[in-house]
Amino acid sequence: MTALLRRTRADREAAEAALAPSATRSTASRGRARPEPDDPLRTCFERDRDRILHSKAFRRLKHKTQVFIDPEGDHYVTRLTHALQVTQVARALAAGLGLNEPLTEAIALGHDVGHSPFGHTGEEALEPYVAGGWHHAAQSVRIYELLEDANLTWEVRDGIRAHSWRIDPPPATPEAHVVRFADRIAYLSHDALDAVRAGLLSPADFPATVKSRLGPPGSRWIGEMVHAIVDHAPSVGAVVMEPAMLAVMHELRAFMFERVYGHDDVERRAAITIIRRLVDHFLARPDQLPDGYRELAADTLTQVVDHVTGMTDRYAVAAHDRLFGSPGRPVREGRSPDLRTG
Repeated sequence: MTALLRRTRADREAAEAALAPSATRSTASRGRARPEPDDPLRTCFERDRDRILHSKAFRRLKHKTQVFIDPEGDHYVTRLTHALQVTQVARALAAGLGLNEPLTEAIALGHDVGHSPFGHTGEEALEPYVAGGWHHAAQSVRIYELLEDANLTWEVRDGIRAHSWRIDPPPATPEAHVVRFADRIAYLSHDALDAVRAGLLSPADFPATVKSRLGPPGSRWIGEMVHAIVDHAPSVGAVVMEPAMLAVMHELRAFMFERVYGHDDVERRAAITIIRRLVDHFLARPDQLPDGYRELAADTLTQVVDHVTGMTDRYAVAAHDRLFGSPGRPVREGRSPDLRTG
């Protein structure tokens, strides 16, 4: 008797029969924009997960802001570590609810690849240029549909499109709703720790109800909020959080907006200036846009925004300094928080 088994795609698809009734089966996927032969080993969602993980856009997240703009400290969360933490939380939720883990993982890994330099501060900087505002979720989908065409399944693209709570219509799968919660659980937990690390907050500053239910900032926060979904959602048949914990999470988020995400300083304003100067420069000189990573059929503004938003924080600063001379780097030992809107 062998100690190992060879599990083919068909075996993995058959195993999905044991998932919850509302779970998304890979065999029921709405498919890809361009049909492809099936992989002999991986389901369609496993292939999407791997394509996202190996993409250039995903790798660039290691040098993109999460909350603190291009921090010099080694332990601040970056957009890459945030994506990995969201994926871990999302998989825990999916496993606990009997949902499709590879689909959940693919959405979580890809949900933030469209972020501009300096995170949501960069998103704010781009608002004057894009009618209706510029949003990283739409850019994430654009990357995988056009700029780095991965031919992802409809379900993964839909989950990435609507991972933010303010996007309407909401996502179509319960796995994508899991990622919505996982994103919020992850960023509230690690952003609180980073704010304490940066000296913006102390553990005593958090609201009394948050400290009573969750304790001081740390890993317990994630476990408590995960259990508040896994223990409650099956009784109502939807991916929802237990109401009392949901109220605590809302209070924590409002507190973080007031004390951290809305904090304004010279570094944040410098980041906005850098992005707007870069956009204006390339709009006036589109011949200086590099040939790679652009949609040549798009209008000039779209090509410029694609180029600038694809930059990492340090690439944007270097490009700005090369073109204009340095106004002072937007880096102050991790003390410059991003303005979160997700």
